[in-house]
Parts: sequence; structure tokens; C-alpha cells
Amino acid sequence: MLRIAIGYDPRESVAAYVLHHSLHKKSTIPLDVTILNRANIQEAFKRPRGEYDSTDFAISRFMCPFLANYKGWTLFMDCDMLCRVDIAEIAKHINLANWYKSVLVVKHDYTPKDEVKFLNAVQTKYRRKNWSSVILFNNERCRKLTPEYVTNAPGLELHQFGWLPDDQIGELPVEWNWLVGEYPPNPNAKIVHYTRGGPYFKEYRSCDYANEWFYTYEDMIRCDQR
Repeated sequence: MLRIAIGYDPRESVAAYVLHHSLHKKSTIPLDVTILNRANIQEAFKRPRGEYDSTDFAISRFMCPFLANYKGWTLFMDCDMLCRVDIAEIAKHINLANWYKSVLVVKHDYTPKDEVKFLNAVQTKYRRKNWSSVILFNNERCRKLTPEYVTNAPGLELHQFGWLPDDQIGELPVEWNWLVGEYPPNPNAKIVHYTRGGPYFKEYRSCDYANEWFYTYEDMIRCDQR
């Protein structure tokens, strides 16, 4: 069974549930999927939303190892994504070569094209941008991420993985976090990430992979009456 946490923001609630559906629809293994709503973990996570937190889950994602009692692995995903393959494939990276890594991420090397993204949020530019949008946490090796630490640590320290030695940051192929609008269309993308804005926002309804998102949405709300 693969444990997955999907970031949740009430302003784009539909995104989390469409991603959830895309994962289950194609998976060949059982999934334990949690919608990571900060309102549900407020007893442990007391950090207020910061001025530059563009989503409700900007920081709460780093609570995943604690919520798993520092056992096993957890795949965290931003909600503004769509899974295009059997997510069981990503479990192949949980192997002996990576067993002593603390996290596995896509190590993007890019500068965002825009200054502003969805809902007029500032497109903050920083080193290791978007590395934290898909994280495979090796929970036992992330014990530094206590509720107290996550509540108080600087946001950039968390997102840039300053809490880990560099040799503890393993790498996933870029197809596992393909940045829509930043990278050209790729038929082999496994997870597409609408980082500038998802097709559920009117400004982005014609973005790459929008048709796939709407197809998944329609499939999610379908109800066959016999």
C-alpha cells in the first residue's frame, strides 16, 4: 500500500479531489490517500499562514512524517496536479539505492516565467523552486520535522531542504513533476503540475493538459443510473 498526502486549499478544493481520482483510477496497488487539510491538524500544527504562503498547505506538507509516526514512506503532492500513469511506478524508486535517502524529489533548475500566478499570488522565486511540490518522504529519516520545528522554521529553510544534508536529498526523474507552462508539452509526463494555475481557473482553461484534467473531472462526477 502506498501512503499519499495531497495538499488542500479551500480556494481550489476541486483540484485535490480530481487529483485523488486520477490516482485511484489508474493505480494497480491499494492507496492510502489523505487530503492534507491544515484545519484537521491544528492541534499539532499551530503555525499561522504567512504572507508569502500562496496556499494553505505551503508549510503543512512538512508535517507528513509526523502524521505517519515517522514510519514507512509518504508521497506528498501539491493539489494542482494530475496523475497520468499508474502511481505504483513511483514506488519503484523506493529501492535499496534510495533507502538511505531522507527524501526523493525532482530537482528542477529553472526560473519561473511569471511574476504573478493564480489568484494574483506572487510567484516567489528562490533556489530549489518547486522541489517540495512532490516529495517522497522516508519518514523515519525525517525525524527533525517535529511539529515544533515545522511551526517555527523559516519557510525557505523548509522548502529548500536546509534541514537535510545535500547527500540525503535523492532524485526523481523530471517526468514525476512536469511543470505545465514552464516546460513544453511532454507525452511521457507522469505527473503534470499546473504550477502557474490549473484549468479550473478561467485564465488557464486552455493550458497544456487541460483537456485531460476536464476529462478526469467529468469521470469523477459521473453517476450511472440503471
